[in-house]
Amino acid sequence: MNTIDPTASMDPTAASETLEISLASATELCRLNLGTMIDIRQAFEIEMKGAIPDTVQIPMFEVKQMLGHALSEEEQFAIDTGKPNAIDVQTFFTMINRLHHAHDNILLCICNSGRRSLYAARLLRSMGYGKALSVAGGFQAWKQLQPSDESSV
Repeated sequence: MNTIDPTASMDPTAASETLEISLASATELCRLNLGTMIDIRQAFEIEMKGAIPDTVQIPMFEVKQMLGHALSEEEQFAIDTGKPNAIDVQTFFTMINRLHHAHDNILLCICNSGRRSLYAARLLRSMGYGKALSVAGGFQAWKQLQPSDESSV
């Protein structure tokens, strides 16, 4: 059995091609109810930069922490300075199982730029969720597709 190491390098040659999906494809899968976009950014990032409509929000740093994975100083700082999150292990697995198994949806992880979501997709796959993918370009790519507010001025 081939397992994916979530701590593997983010080197583009490290099978990222099979874990990444374009934003256009991810959006179409969601429109067809075949996928669910999971925003793994921290709450403060969503508050500062904006939310993506129709996404499930699961902050990845909290997930890493509750699963017993080591956090970098930066990740720990983000958790310590942010608002406490109500997500716990049971809530996380209930939510992921409902999306992945009950609805047979593809789990489409999205972060700010596409790097953390690649880690999240690897982590989910290592836990047995074979239909986890990372949305290439992340929120930044999504934001570029949105109509500019300046056009209404």
